Amino acid sequence: MSEPKFEVQMLHDRVMIKTEKDSGERRSTGGIVIPATVEQANRLVWGEVCGVGHHVRVVKPGDRVLYHPGDQYEVEIQGENYLVMRERDLHAIASERPEHGTGLYL
Repeated sequence: MSEPKFEVQMLHDRVMIKTEKDSGERRSTGGIVIPATVEQANRLVWGEVCGVGHHVRVVKPGDRVLYHPGDQYEVEIQGENYLVMRERDLHAIASERPEHGTGLYL
């Protein structure tokens, strides 16, 4: 007999984010390779929204969001790591439906 499956639903103003796989190695605009061992304080990272609570007003599943890695809780579901945080802790959204954009595109 198989175990029942339960769908994860976010509550209130919570957002679930799938972290982007990052080799850790970065390249500067001048072409200089920055190794993964070099850490930058207060560096923001991108992730993809995969679930939102009922009180989330701006972001939708599928949006890419910018957040600080220290502002979230981590959870593992079916071997994948996800982050859970409040919508107010997100810093930016990259979506196909800009309303108040910066003029910059990913």
